[in-house]
Amino acid sequence: MAVVVFDVDAFRARYPEFSSVSDDLLKAYFVEAAVYLNNTDTSPVEDVNQRAVFLNMLVAHLAAMNSGVGGQASSGLVGRVTSASEGSVSVSVDAGPSSSASWWYLQTPYGAAYWQATLPFRTIRYLPGGSPSMYPYHYNRRGSYRR
Repeated sequence: MAVVVFDVDAFRARYPEFSSVSDDLLKAYFVEAAVYLNNTDTSPVEDVNQRAVFLNMLVAHLAAMNSGVGGQASSGLVGRVTSASEGSVSVSVDAGPSSSASWWYLQTPYGAAYWQATLPFRTIRYLPGGSPSMYPYHYNRRGSYRR
């Protein structure tokens, strides 16, 4: 396997709404994205092309939350806007139907897409094998108890 190298031009082609974000800042977001998705040979996402798509989704998510979208500054709000008023300005937000694991991703469309796309990698994988308690001289082995 290999690691994904961030391609700024490919990112900008896919996400043109981040054209106002500097290349250096996008590269920093890519490094941060690797905190959320392992970008090494031991990543659960073995296909490098698929991992590149996921990492770009995370870069877009981070850029939207920290730098804003379409040249607009980030709002700083956490969650989905549930209601808004104009006179005396009032905005209400909530996390919506989310879990403690998903709420951070569901704050942007990019994070929500990442969360949905990575569903197969968040399920339990069963690996058949022997029980460690049946190894010789282990606590659950018959006849190994001392009385």
